Amino acid sequence: METFRIDRIGGQGDGIAETPNGPVFASLTLPGETVRGEVRDGRMETVEIVTPSADRIAPVSPQYGDCGGCALQHWAHTPYLDWKREQVQLALARERIETEIERTVAVPAGTRRRVALHARRGEDGQAILGFKARRSWRLVEVVACPVADPRIVQAIPALRRLAEAFLEHPKSAPTLHATWTLTGLDVDVTGVERRSGGGLSGDARSRAIAAAQAADLARLSLAGETLVMARQPKVAFGPATVALPAGGFLQAVPQAEDAMVSRAVAAVKGVRRVADLFCGAGTFTFPLATVAPVIAADASKAGIDALKAGINTAKGMKAIVAEARDLFRRPLTPFDLKGCEAIVFDPPRAGAVEQTAQIAGTKAGVVVGVSCNPQTFARDARVLIEAGFRLERVTPVDQFLWSAHVELVGVFRR
Repeated sequence: METFRIDRIGGQGDGIAETPNGPVFASLTLPGETVRGEVRDGRMETVEIVTPSADRIAPVSPQYGDCGGCALQHWAHTPYLDWKREQVQLALARERIETEIERTVAVPAGTRRRVALHARRGEDGQAILGFKARRSWRLVEVVACPVADPRIVQAIPALRRLAEAFLEHPKSAPTLHATWTLTGLDVDVTGVERRSGGGLSGDARSRAIAAAQAADLARLSLAGETLVMARQPKVAFGPATVALPAGGFLQAVPQAEDAMVSRAVAAVKGVRRVADLFCGAGTFTFPLATVAPVIAADASKAGIDALKAGINTAKGMKAIVAEARDLFRRPLTPFDLKGCEAIVFDPPRAGAVEQTAQIAGTKAGVVVGVSCNPQTFARDARVLIEAGFRLERVTPVDQFLWSAHVELVGVFRR
């Protein structure tokens, strides 16, 4: 057994003790705490808290400590949010970028409208639903989740019965992507064995459809293919109501989405045309269209089709032109973006280095970057800064409560 003092929290949410032999990682610890345990390969196993931090609080999840979803639920609100801000600051510093970093935007518990529940067979042969255990493929059954929208939590028993139909093949490892929409629960299932199992049998499909109907799901789909739909799942983006594509992307927390959208809209006020790149089904497009005409582009054809259909649901917007286009392989060029005085981009975690290089060559005076990865955002920001932009400010957003993830919005001006 060894004893160490935790010096800081690392980027994955683990406590880190700096020792002469290198860093030692200890899960579920806090800066300033004295901890004890056996160390293997630089990680402390079965951590005992000898001297707790004054910032340690009681966790609220019954799965805390086993479930891998919440790494920081034991940390007091203010230092936790300050740490997320610090992660953004550190990522920017690696690219030698200094700017104003606002306080982290907090989100309440019980507001996450999109969760991924893994399904497996339990020891009794019945389906269990849950999240992956910490640093393991083992499944932790979900009893209650303080992060998720309570309406999703209430549906878990019905979703467990639904999962039974997708476990007929031993190689299947289904994940139920549950999204709460304006018309009810939308569930897309992935991870069902297709090659050796040939997909779902007719009997399993029938059982899945019956379970979806019994659960009053708005829609059930299998890897984007609709199996049954009682009501079209819909979401509101600004003044528009959009039919969400099966398996389509949606920001996880409405309050986080509102925080990011409002900052993007405020940054582009007064421009005559704006581009929305990696637009999905229109999260930013429709609010931006209340300010100026929008050119929207995304690789998802289903998302673009949903966006186009949503145009007719709202009044008072400026014109929207949308295109399905792979912005990694075929980024919009300065010619394509001619006349756009502002550009908003919200890429996947990998960032948008190819598209950012093209943005740098435009005449846009304002660029808003939205990101779920501060490291790739900082890399893309460096490209824009070297092209003559100034990163005016960055706002961290705590969309994924009690996790190590942090989202952000950055505003650039020439």
